[in-house]
Amino acid sequence: MFYEVLVTDHVRVEPNKFGMDTDAAVRAQLEESYSGFQDKDIGTVVSVLDVMEVKEGIIIPGDGAAYYESTFKLIVFKPELQELIYGTIEEITNFGAFISMGPIRGMIHISQTMDDFVSYSDTGVLTGKDGKKILTQGDKCVARIVAISYKGEEPKIGLTMRQPGLGKLDWVKEEKIKNAKQAEQSAALEAKAAKKVAKK
Repeated sequence: MFYEVLVTDHVRVEPNKFGMDTDAAVRAQLEESYSGFQDKDIGTVVSVLDVMEVKEGIIIPGDGAAYYESTFKLIVFKPELQELIYGTIEEITNFGAFISMGPIRGMIHISQTMDDFVSYSDTGVLTGKDGKKILTQGDKCVARIVAISYKGEEPKIGLTMRQPGLGKLDWVKEEKIKNAKQAEQSAALEAKAAKKVAKK
């Protein structure tokens, strides 16, 4: 999920930005320092939204940079357990698929890609044995976050597409059409049965 976060921090502005206006230098440094920054508590930084306040700077002996206590807003992406996400299949492997969720990517184990026995082909395609569903690179999908781990440099996100309403968007659309037809048929049968009862 995307959030707006208010942060107060001492921003280290490097000497190569000293010729700039202070606010512009702080913003440029924030964009460099926070671009793609990941933190378990706030998430993955997508963008610096606004610099609210920049206080007077200080220089620390032995360090050529200047430090400015600043308050600023960030747009961050922080995955939540059970959250539904839309994404694009970025890579298919023999053990599953990686899906791009924008600023980060998640992994769908081969057993969680569809409700079927799934096989992998050398052409980079996952195929369901019974349903003949096919998952390839570039497919748009909806998945649910079922695991989050913050061990390592970037979070590891585990996803599933085996629940109703999840999977490749084409599959979801087909399922909706199928369910609507079944509901229509059930309603017609109920109406027919009600007419028979009414005649008696």
